[in-house]
Amino acid sequence: MDVIKAIEAEQMKDQAEHFRIGDTVQVHFKIIEGQTERVQVFEGLVIAFQNSGISRTFVVRKISYGVGVERVFPLHSPRIEKVVIVRKGRVRRGKLYYIRDRVGKAAKVPELIRKKTQ
Repeated sequence: MDVIKAIEAEQMKDQAEHFRIGDTVQVHFKIIEGQTERVQVFEGLVIAFQNSGISRTFVVRKISYGVGVERVFPLHSPRIEKVVIVRKGRVRRGKLYYIRDRVGKAAKVPELIRKKTQ
């Protein structure tokens, strides 16, 4: 059992989870098509995290041409080059599945504004 944990710890990314549920993120994902590689950017709202450890995944939702598109990304995948936070969201839930039923402005998450302390 310790051998498995050692292998998993070796493959996990450092500082991988610097974003939270409700944040709008850009996921830079490497796509391999035949001989060529390219980076595709998927920008949307993080609505859920699943599991823990090496198998941790997160769900990103965006609206593309009026249709909701969700994609599940493995957090520690070598194909994910980087995750850029576009804007922080203020939410009070662990899963934002209710966003699927919302349309227009009702589907927005308010932005998190932190007060500067001196």
